[in-house]
Amino acid sequence: MINFLDLQKINNQYQKELKEACARVIDSGWYIMGNELESFEREFAEYCGVKHAIGVANGLDALILVIRAWKEVGKLKAGDEVIVPANTYIASVLAITENDLVPVFVEPNPVTYNLCPTNVRAAITAKTKAILPVHLYGLISPMPELIDIAKEHNLLMLEDSAQAHGANIDGKKVGNWGDAAGFSFYPGKNLGALGDAGAITTNDDELAQTVKALRNYGSHKKYENLYQGINSRLDEIQAAMLRVKLKFLGQETARRREIANCYRSEITNPLIQLPEWNNDENHVFHLFVIRTENRDELQKYLTDNSIQTVIHYPIPPHKQPAYARWNQKTFPITEKIHQQVLSLPIDPTMTDDCINTVIRIINGYE
Repeated sequence: MINFLDLQKINNQYQKELKEACARVIDSGWYIMGNELESFEREFAEYCGVKHAIGVANGLDALILVIRAWKEVGKLKAGDEVIVPANTYIASVLAITENDLVPVFVEPNPVTYNLCPTNVRAAITAKTKAILPVHLYGLISPMPELIDIAKEHNLLMLEDSAQAHGANIDGKKVGNWGDAAGFSFYPGKNLGALGDAGAITTNDDELAQTVKALRNYGSHKKYENLYQGINSRLDEIQAAMLRVKLKFLGQETARRREIANCYRSEITNPLIQLPEWNNDENHVFHLFVIRTENRDELQKYLTDNSIQTVIHYPIPPHKQPAYARWNQKTFPITEKIHQQVLSLPIDPTMTDDCINTVIRIINGYE
């Protein structure tokens, strides 16, 4: 079986460094909010080109806490609208509704699957206060155009960068375009911890200080609580793991791009719609997502031929039982995407033989 993603094999490459980092934390006797977290925050901020990186427990908390912080400082209030792509993973929407704000779903660009600036403009109302672009599958959203819209209408910009660590436009990376960004370091992400982990990036000093307090029970100073905060701290073990993994992110991204370019140039089956991108730097290929009319049939065919695939995501947020109030809404482009997409293996440890096998089997699908 060609695995979709072999985390054991990926992490075994760095086994020595990871075990040394883990031992360093154990031997330190300090396991929460210590030197490993401070060092990772500094290193990740430098990587993204921002002033601040704040480690939190997971990617969802990263998004939730940014919006919560904006409410605390008076930039948002309950009932405000946030524009979000209809075809995102539910976490993007949960962050909005958890803060008593209203998600406004818009159809994506059907080619890139990211926010369409024209559709964003059409969705803006007097209640719109923020835009939440999602750099889906690893492709950076059209940030220059979205930033222009945000400035024109005085809107906040929160990047969902969970899938796009390192993607950039003209050298400016995700996490450094909006007012803030949320990152996930879930083990399967391009920069993956060995457990749940996340981070917020921003150049806003006030936001950074507010989030640092909110993640730690609302406390800016021990036993003094400015806010009714939560416990969402990136622990020392995961910070140490991420410091190791960050050093190798560039080479893993380069391999993902090699695989993606092989797929794009050599998958020639007319039944398969391949993803499109203009510049390798814009895309880090967290996922390589194809489309076909008979997706379930194709997935079975690939499984029967020992190729593991994943559907990201079979049901869009507005059709989920959790959001029953929006179940009657219709977004044809989004719904068609969710019915047709299939993610191929794009593991940075894949051999050339495995890549060629995937290509050969897909080209043989009828």
